[in-house]
Amino acid sequence: MSLVKVTRRAATQIREAAQWWFENRPAAPGAFRDALDQAFTLISHQPEIGAEATNLKLIGVRRVHLSRVRYHLYYRARPSRIEVLALWHTSRGKGPAL
Repeated sequence: MSLVKVTRRAATQIREAAQWWFENRPAAPGAFRDALDQAFTLISHQPEIGAEATNLKLIGVRRVHLSRVRYHLYYRARPSRIEVLALWHTSRGKGPAL
């Protein structure tokens, strides 16, 4: 199992998305946090599980789809940790500038 480290940019994106979800999805206020926790667990145990992200400047970036909440979590495996780089909603078109 690898340590998951969230970059500042990704942390901001996660906070903003969590706040929006809490305010706008009262029927399932915990769905966003649950999906994110599951994704963190998954990538910490199986870093190669995500699809390779294309059209990015950074090398080795992967993404997992959080289907219930319709976000992609972008990350890359480093020797001692998993770096979460961005959280991107699927409705936003092409991925984040990484």
